[in-house]
Amino acid sequence: MLYWLYQATHINIFQYITVRSGIAFFISLFISMYLMPKFIKWAKNKNANQPIYYLAPQGHQSKGKTPTMGGLVIVFSALIAILICVNLTNIFALVGFGVITLFGLIGIKDDISKIVGKNNNSGLSARLKFSLQFTSALVISYFLYQSTVLDTSLFLPFYKHPVLDMQWFAVFFWAFVMVSSSNAVNLTDGLDGLATVPSILSMLTLGIFVYISGHAILSGYLLLPKISGIGEVVIIAASLIGSLVGFLWYNCYPAEVFMGDSGSLSLGAFIGYMAIISKNEFLLILVGFVFVLETMSVILQVGSFKTRKKRVFLMAPIHHHFEIKGWAENKIIVRFWIMALISNIIALTALKIR
Repeated sequence: MLYWLYQATHINIFQYITVRSGIAFFISLFISMYLMPKFIKWAKNKNANQPIYYLAPQGHQSKGKTPTMGGLVIVFSALIAILICVNLTNIFALVGFGVITLFGLIGIKDDISKIVGKNNNSGLSARLKFSLQFTSALVISYFLYQSTVLDTSLFLPFYKHPVLDMQWFAVFFWAFVMVSSSNAVNLTDGLDGLATVPSILSMLTLGIFVYISGHAILSGYLLLPKISGIGEVVIIAASLIGSLVGFLWYNCYPAEVFMGDSGSLSLGAFIGYMAIISKNEFLLILVGFVFVLETMSVILQVGSFKTRKKRVFLMAPIHHHFEIKGWAENKIIVRFWIMALISNIIALTALKIR
């Protein structure tokens, strides 16, 4: 809408990505802040509560009446801001919109199944959930491969030249990145606000890379790959960050509402998408360090138990390990936020160290 207004009236301020990103941030923030208390009240009346896993640390059992599916408000607020501020003729923006919508729908279906069944096991089966995610990611990746100027080169962090042309294999690699990122954020979303701040930081960092890669002069100066048109995706990131800040107001410890899969799956997939279009698939390991740490703890725990019948951690994901060790929940959350901040600052040094 704002970009159309620029084209119709030639009000130049609306042509700038930075201006429309700022407007999108505040639109989604205000919508999120306005709708979230209303959603919490509605969810409580409908008993749309988060089913708590019976083996979870004892302190979690008291959260059984906390409403879930706050991700529905996050995604809705962001999508409204996107429709108002983004140039919807931009192919990368349209794909980003599709990523959020498709993975959000998978998460909504999973959340509703859990709420109706009053049990975590009542949600989508792991096989069906993964199949839906991977199918969606494959469709998106194939569309990127066929319909955009995005090349299939693979870049490594802190190195300015491509190391490999993946050609058609890029479709499967990009799908893997999106699905992995989606599930990593989902695993991290186990404590109040734990996944929210690292998601904000990840999108801030990747947003900087996306903006620079889409800028002809800055990308050349900093030796980043130049990808025409991707800058518009920064506005989508700003929209999600705004809605996440509004959500955090109610999700910080002690949480009044949980994100649910409806938020975590779409956020993770979009973070993966930003890494793909900015050619930062491997830098994502550093950008999303907390998500990687949580995921690796689960992989190590499951692998060790299956092969050695021994556990590496008291409980996985690793935030539960520290809970059982006696760390206060808010201390775990803030310390993980600090780790996310440090890892993202280090990732940003890749802008100059190449």
